[in-house]
Amino acid sequence: MKWFGRRQKAGTMRRSDNPDQAHLREFAQTRQGVEGFVEPRTAVTEYTLLLVAIDGEWTRRRVPSVKWAHDFANRLGIPSYDAAVVGYPPRMREYNARMKRNGQA
Repeated sequence: MKWFGRRQKAGTMRRSDNPDQAHLREFAQTRQGVEGFVEPRTAVTEYTLLLVAIDGEWTRRRVPSVKWAHDFANRLGIPSYDAAVVGYPPRMREYNARMKRNGQA
């Protein structure tokens, strides 16, 4: 008998779901100057969308596909890029450094 629901097999990739998508939408709608960076699939994760605000604050969630990520960004009116092509914005690293200095990372 399974007491706590279904478990995924080891090595199974978790797919993006509605809470992930809702989080991305909320982040994009409540921050200024947000840009999207679509990250390629890896051996460990599916495609991900990294959102970076103008101050460098960022969030990352799994998404169903590259097309979905770019369409999502277009619907919200934010620019999106392929992270493997353009890299990451320096403001993201600066934000991480600020958080670390302030003991928040």
